[in-house]
Amino acid sequence: MSSHATDQARVIPLRPVAAAAAPAPDATASPPAGTGKPREPLWRHLVGDVLRRERLAQERTLKDVTEAARISMPYLSELERGRKEASSEVLAAAARALGLGLADLLALSHGELTRLGGTHPRRAQPRPTRIGPAPLGQERPGLPGRPGTRGGGRGGPESYEARLLAA
Repeated sequence: MSSHATDQARVIPLRPVAAAAAPAPDATASPPAGTGKPREPLWRHLVGDVLRRERLAQERTLKDVTEAARISMPYLSELERGRKEASSEVLAAAARALGLGLADLLALSHGELTRLGGTHPRRAQPRPTRIGPAPLGQERPGLPGRPGTRGGGRGGPESYEARLLAA
């Protein structure tokens, strides 16, 4: 040790100072500059808002709901504030304690999402799924050694049908 040592520890920042000072992103924050689109709210915030709104509409306390749901008061509080992602079991228990089903809670949250989003989400077009081996002469990507897939297993890269015809 040198004679210049002080009683203070030297701190080495792990992140750049500017990044550490930046606030954490939030669902209610304004959109990034130049995008022109509002951010979609996070699902945990929507579910938390619905849980709190339902609890307050019934004029019930956190303690009352947590006892009925058999979850801790701090955890339910964090759920309502959108700080925690809850499992489906916890959400179902909280919903049941409020006289709702899990489907009711999710439907109310979905309604809130569409209200805040201002648009109705596009429904994805179903893709046709093909079951069974690939047509003769064609290979389908997949696991090695499986019929109808590339890789072919013992016989090399040829298709399942080619091996059948050769047999």
